[in-house]
Amino acid sequence: MTIDEHTPASSTAPGRLTPAQRRAFWGSFGGWAMDGFNWTIFALVLAPTMTELLPRAGIAATPGNIGWYGQISAALFLLGWGCSFIWGPLADRFGRKPAMMASILMYGVFTALAGVSTGLWQWNAFRFLAAVGVGGEWAMAGTLLSEVMPERVRERFGGLMHSAAYFGVLAVSVVYLLFGGALGWRGMFLVGGFPALVVFLLRRSTPEPERWKDTSRQAVRRSFWQPVAEILAPPYRGRTLGNLLLLVVCVIGLWAGSTYVPTAMTDLAGRAGHDHGTTVRLASASSMTVAVFTVLGCVAVPRLAARLGRRGALAVLFGLMVVGTVGAYGVAYPMSSIGLTFVFLPLLGLGGANFAVFTIWLPEQYPTRMRATAFAFTTTFSRWVAAAGTFLIGYGIHATGSLTLPLTLTAVVFVVGMGLLRTAPETTGQALPD
Repeated sequence: MTIDEHTPASSTAPGRLTPAQRRAFWGSFGGWAMDGFNWTIFALVLAPTMTELLPRAGIAATPGNIGWYGQISAALFLLGWGCSFIWGPLADRFGRKPAMMASILMYGVFTALAGVSTGLWQWNAFRFLAAVGVGGEWAMAGTLLSEVMPERVRERFGGLMHSAAYFGVLAVSVVYLLFGGALGWRGMFLVGGFPALVVFLLRRSTPEPERWKDTSRQAVRRSFWQPVAEILAPPYRGRTLGNLLLLVVCVIGLWAGSTYVPTAMTDLAGRAGHDHGTTVRLASASSMTVAVFTVLGCVAVPRLAARLGRRGALAVLFGLMVVGTVGAYGVAYPMSSIGLTFVFLPLLGLGGANFAVFTIWLPEQYPTRMRATAFAFTTTFSRWVAAAGTFLIGYGIHATGSLTLPLTLTAVVFVVGMGLLRTAPETTGQALPD
């Protein structure tokens, strides 16, 4: 028996998915896992990469310069991620599957090329282009999965799919833990490109959602940019801008806070006099700790969002980020305490599941004809706004010569985010609109 997402839940066995739905889930899961794998390489090898490339550019590899130029690199990566909004209109016009496959091929190729860079700005250019591919994956996978899954399990599988990125984080952390010393930063980027190409080949069997097929004939008769115009016009403009601001909060917190965990741990290990091998293990363990708890958070998000509502769930997760950020960077780091840092990392991990709320929430706010565009617009342009914030934080690290004050102040961003929650509609209990 074959079913699609328009089939009533009562006509199928509870909890059973069709082969097409299972392929859609695992295709989306695999692609998003490789995104997590690739963006985490940047965090894990930032210090050794800057240590080698900065002197080639005539810049001393001091902790302050590594933090400053590392943050510039993060800002450039976010700018590239912002350019990936183009995948949304492409998916609404030509289909979710081809856009998804093209995005994963792009970030796989340019991640690998980053490993053969000979200079700082060449490396930044490859990372920028990889980000254009990386940024499209979440929007494409989240849109496709929401449209393919039966309504009764859409929330649950949305949360599970988003946890994939942190399985990718765990995988790359294990690789770095076991082989980082031998591979070096170049080898890590080369390793990052290969699995992405494997997932690209597997993705060929991912089905195209029937919902999109039903609207595809109308899509070809519309202007390519019409979905963009629609999400920025009433009645969708307010929610689009509100979602954009909320995602800015999440991105600043991720890139200025939890993404710097391995860098902070590397610095703490250096202060404690640990050798290179121990430093690598501690950096990997810190990243893995955050990732494990983010996976647990993603698994819990569907139930939390159903019980507290989408806005309530996001408020709780923002609160965890406030406590975790202040504790890790405002208390443990200036105390040079590796042990206390590990106490606060689980809070950063759980709070980092805030992105999973949007995997469930964004598709519920827009109809099929503009869903991918809305998802891509809000999740990618938020990176452009956040890039300015991370640049300022990088300047603060450079000016103070420490991670403490600039990263601790990112907690304020989450407090502001709590006040912005009322700008987005509450959609709990509502079916995905057609």
